[in-house]
Amino acid sequence: MPDDPDFGFAPPPFNADNALVQLKRSLRDLQLAERGQAYELRGKRVLELAPEAGGIAVKMARKRALTPEWDRLRVDSAVAQRKLLDEVKKRLARWEQED
Repeated sequence: MPDDPDFGFAPPPFNADNALVQLKRSLRDLQLAERGQAYELRGKRVLELAPEAGGIAVKMARKRALTPEWDRLRVDSAVAQRKLLDEVKKRLARWEQED
């Protein structure tokens, strides 16, 4: 029996175009308003997506404000995509509690 931990299976290659479509759908499901490549919550920009070579560049607001400070992320795998959605959900919950 080989000592290969993945048992010879490789994950499917990351498709940035499909991931972008899935992310947009998920963000709309979270009640964020889509404005071009940006997403707003109650009129304040909280997230921006930009396709780039082999992935998606993401800017996420640390706090909900008119001129927010941004955290920059890169989505280049299905795992990173799930982590991004989890982080968006956490921040939305935190912002709701702050209001």
